[in-house]
Amino acid sequence: MSAASPLLLRLRTAPFLSTRTPVAPPRPGGRGQTYRPGARRRPGQIVAAGFVVAVVLGATLLLLPAASTTAHRPTILEAVFTATSAVCVTGLTVLDTATQWTTFGQVVIMALIQVGGFGVMTLASLLGLLLSRRLNLQTRMVSASATRSVGLGDVRTTLVGIGIVTAVVEGATTLVLAGRYVVSYGEEPLRALWLGLFHAVSAFNNAGFALFSDSLSSFATDPWICVPIAVAVVVGGIGFPVILELTRSRRRPKSWSLHTKITLAASAVLLVVGGAFVTIAEWTNPATLGPLDARGKILAGFFQGVMPRTAGFNSVDTGAMNNGTWLGTDVLMFIGGGSGSTAGGIKVTTFMVLFVVMWAELRGDPDSVLFGRRLAPAVQRQALAVVLLSMATIAVAAITITSTSPFTSDEVLFEVVSAFATVGLSTGITAELAPWHQGIIIMLMLAGRLGPVTLGTALALRERQRLIRLPEGSPIVG
Repeated sequence: MSAASPLLLRLRTAPFLSTRTPVAPPRPGGRGQTYRPGARRRPGQIVAAGFVVAVVLGATLLLLPAASTTAHRPTILEAVFTATSAVCVTGLTVLDTATQWTTFGQVVIMALIQVGGFGVMTLASLLGLLLSRRLNLQTRMVSASATRSVGLGDVRTTLVGIGIVTAVVEGATTLVLAGRYVVSYGEEPLRALWLGLFHAVSAFNNAGFALFSDSLSSFATDPWICVPIAVAVVVGGIGFPVILELTRSRRRPKSWSLHTKITLAASAVLLVVGGAFVTIAEWTNPATLGPLDARGKILAGFFQGVMPRTAGFNSVDTGAMNNGTWLGTDVLMFIGGGSGSTAGGIKVTTFMVLFVVMWAELRGDPDSVLFGRRLAPAVQRQALAVVLLSMATIAVAAITITSTSPFTSDEVLFEVVSAFATVGLSTGITAELAPWHQGIIIMLMLAGRLGPVTLGTALALRERQRLIRLPEGSPIVG
């Protein structure tokens, strides 16, 4: 026997190379206790419970007399709807944020937005770490060379990084907006600082809440208001993993992970396509871009093309847009932003995976390749499951509301997609929906906020190898 034989024997019997299912080591349950796998809660259940607790707490604070400015006291449903929209960073409202709530109530809403946005980024990043650590050693070694966006390091580093990114982006946006409010609109410094802070938090977390009754329509042609908000929305929408990788290797694009390349490329394309689409579709609409000059139309069109990523601010009347523009915006909202970000939707990575799969099938290629990487079959199945379940959820909600309300299918579909994708854009029917319809919208916001992230992770964690495979079948497709 050669000298290398003992080493080869050890490699052949290593757990990650063996063809047999490895036996998991015993897990201690503590002194005097027996470990029971069923006693642990699933991560998705803990996350969902946390969001529900935040909604209940926020709704309770909004029901306090100190939170309302008018004689109208919000109902429990209105308070729950507002709190859910804030925690899920959506932006749909049944009450005017500018006139209904006092400064205390607005602070509560801003705090809920911050908690929701930080929680979403933390959730996605930590679930990514969990997923990485649940993979076997061989798969983790391969993944480490392909995806370096979120490392296998400690949780504390991830949380600190998210906190720093949040503080820097929101702080810079606050200063720019506050300065503009003071210089050009005569606001008192403290009032301007509050306006800047609220809209910076709302923008970075892709929430879409505004302290003006017409959202940002009064500033449709002001680049010093619209551009900083749009930039904050885009940064929040690409996600912490991408931001972290860009800060580490911004001058070495070839070393970027596949996730970062997909997110940046798809986001850039969607921003250009979205802005151009809205600008062209609404160029002559007298109720939206029509009255503006060419420069104002381009700025407002670009701003409205960014918002479906999923912020929810509007600088023109969304309800007055053409039906074709609504439909195109539905598509942009459904796609959403980047994974691990404050944006909603199915995420651009999911969309790009399915697009590449479709393109490979049309060309007859056996493999789906993106940026020099072959997409794993498991990733393709997971993307398909997320998209189909999302579409089914939207379809059931839209059919239910359309069948039992006086609103058109275009209006209802826009509202339902906006809620599920946690966008916040609306044609103006939110407050006019029946109470139980608003309840459906609440459930859609929660499902859209938690569903794609937790579902994608759960599908990845459930992946397992089978030792026995059945014969293939080929039914007729199409």
